[in-house]
Amino acid sequence: MKNVMERRIKLRPDEVKTFVSTAMKCDFDIDISYNRYIVDAKSIVGVLGLDFSKPLVVRYSGYNEEFENLLRGLSCAC
Repeated sequence: MKNVMERRIKLRPDEVKTFVSTAMKCDFDIDISYNRYIVDAKSIVGVLGLDFSKPLVVRYSGYNEEFENLLRGLSCAC
């Protein structure tokens, strides 16, 4: 079983397109959630339905350097 990574990020609506397109390049599943609402991070419609005023949780179990760099830039100490 792979280790599931969990990162907290702050995402703005203008960053969604970049976030989703970077997630789509990954060959592993990525979920993004707020409270109990969980969506596929590769779905632009799903991600746009999230509450951007709150920290979001990204869960994934693979590695992609470009995705990791993006998450570093979006991460928050929340």
